[in-house]
Amino acid sequence: MPIYMDRHFIEGATRHSIENAHARDLQVQAKYGAKFLTYWFDEARHTAFCLVEAPDKVAIQKTHAEAHGMVPHEIIEVDPAVVAAFLGRVQDPVPADAAGQAVNDSAFRAIMFTDLKDSTLTTTRLGEARALHLLHIHNALTRTVLREFDGREVKHLGDGIMATFPSIPNAVAAARAIQRAFADHNQQHPEEALQLRLGLSAGEPVEEGGDFFGSAVNLAARLCAHAQPGQIVAAEIVRDEAAAHTEEFIDLGEITPKGFDHPQHVYEVRWQEG
Repeated sequence: MPIYMDRHFIEGATRHSIENAHARDLQVQAKYGAKFLTYWFDEARHTAFCLVEAPDKVAIQKTHAEAHGMVPHEIIEVDPAVVAAFLGRVQDPVPADAAGQAVNDSAFRAIMFTDLKDSTLTTTRLGEARALHLLHIHNALTRTVLREFDGREVKHLGDGIMATFPSIPNAVAAARAIQRAFADHNQQHPEEALQLRLGLSAGEPVEEGGDFFGSAVNLAARLCAHAQPGQIVAAEIVRDEAAAHTEEFIDLGEITPKGFDHPQHVYEVRWQEG
């Protein structure tokens, strides 16, 4: 059966009320041939997301309607492997607190893209073996920082990496740490100098129009392409949600990335000391 993710806007909901709603879904699901796998809840944004195996969208709507009346605002079909790559799980988390309750997380994610400058030219100039060696250096430096800041590698892009973070502060700190790691490497190994572009955006998984993290991923990729070598370019939502550290951001004004109908306000993230 297909796997779906739905989206609820629930003002005033609490973790406890969402846990109860999920439990009632589990009690009713068999009647409609559905299997509710897990859920995510973001109290600050008043959003909840359910991951469900079901014969169709109607079965999900009927289960929710009978269980608690909170009918989703949108339902999209998803690939569970992609959900796991972005969000880290496709089942309820193991109970982890003192009361034996599962520690549920938000589905909101920061998205990062990295891109090595002139990777194709490097292969032509240095040869495939040498270029592959430099790519391995990029991978090692980037992945070390991702582990430090709770980043999750979603996809290797040949000359870069797409990653997600559970929080914007983690993503910003990781981006700065990655650029510093490359600067340190270049200082110690000038013959193997590497220049990296970085793009940052953020969003929730189910977007109007049926894309899974669609606009957040597209914007992060476009901002990475817009960045200069050695630069981090971030979307406005990244700057806004890192409000405690606004001194790290330089206003770059508005751009209209390819595939976007409206201008996007963007910022450079400072990473060099001083």
